[in-house]
Amino acid sequence: MQNQPDTNPIENNPATNQDDFSAAQNDIDLIEDISEEFKKGYKLYNFRRPDKFSKEHLRALQDIHRDFVRQLALTLTTYLRMDVEMDIISVDQLTYDEFVCSMPPHFQNGIFKLNPLSGEISLGLSSEVLTVILDRMLGGDGSNRDFNRDLTQIEEALTKKIIEKIIKTLENSWCSVLPVKAEFTSLDNGYHVVPITTSGEIVALISFEIRLGSKNFGLINLCFPYPVLETVLQKLTPQYIFQHTNVVSNEIGRNEILNKIYPANLDLSVVLGTAKVLINDVLELKEGDVIKLEQKIDEKLYVLIDNKKKFEAMPGRKDGRICVKIVDRYVPKD
Repeated sequence: MQNQPDTNPIENNPATNQDDFSAAQNDIDLIEDISEEFKKGYKLYNFRRPDKFSKEHLRALQDIHRDFVRQLALTLTTYLRMDVEMDIISVDQLTYDEFVCSMPPHFQNGIFKLNPLSGEISLGLSSEVLTVILDRMLGGDGSNRDFNRDLTQIEEALTKKIIEKIIKTLENSWCSVLPVKAEFTSLDNGYHVVPITTSGEIVALISFEIRLGSKNFGLINLCFPYPVLETVLQKLTPQYIFQHTNVVSNEIGRNEILNKIYPANLDLSVVLGTAKVLINDVLELKEGDVIKLEQKIDEKLYVLIDNKKKFEAMPGRKDGRICVKIVDRYVPKD
């Protein structure tokens, strides 16, 4: 009996091999298409450094602090009696540990709160900025170059004063989002003394460049931990800030106008009554004569402001003096 060769007819069939290869290639293409479709609905997420602030949130923070830059430059120009200019360098998010490690030494760290926001915020002043400001506050020309040293007790007190001015300006800038009240907490030399949040927490870092005078440049930064801003994230949009700013500006403008006109003097008079008298009778008036008025004794009197009827009042006496009591606003009759 002759042995048959042990062969696989499918393997020896070129047409079958070609079909299998085409089917496998089609499966690969299908998997790639599904993978691409899957990727379209999702984005890569870094669990070690998650992005908690969207681009819209960062743009809103930039808009808020653009107004802060303008106000602070004007405040410091007036307070220090020297030309001050400020610009926003960057608005980024990073971990608190990365922020601390990126900061140079001899940065004065002012910690404060913006109530009712929860948590603490950091305000950093570089030594190049602070020494010039302190020199001007102490009567100098702002040319102090002794940067890398610790502050004296007097300089610490002055630093706290200037930080309070800065956070007061920040308080006014944040009114476009919500009313806040700035509260200074402490002053530290550097960021390692009192951390304001955990090392892995995401923070929003806003960096500013400030020019004092003609040739003194330095940095200021604001660090907002995510938990501080978490409750107002829905308001951190350029659209909300733009709409709310108009409302707040109108209210602030109205209050400013009222504050300016409050001290203004106005002529106020009360009309006790009127009467029609002939010129001939007026010329013959003498002491003791009585003029009959058209006003009845129980009718209201008109109070005039700058000769315009504004209120209605009733006559009376108080402490032996004749007076009137305002009872209503004057409403013109149709």
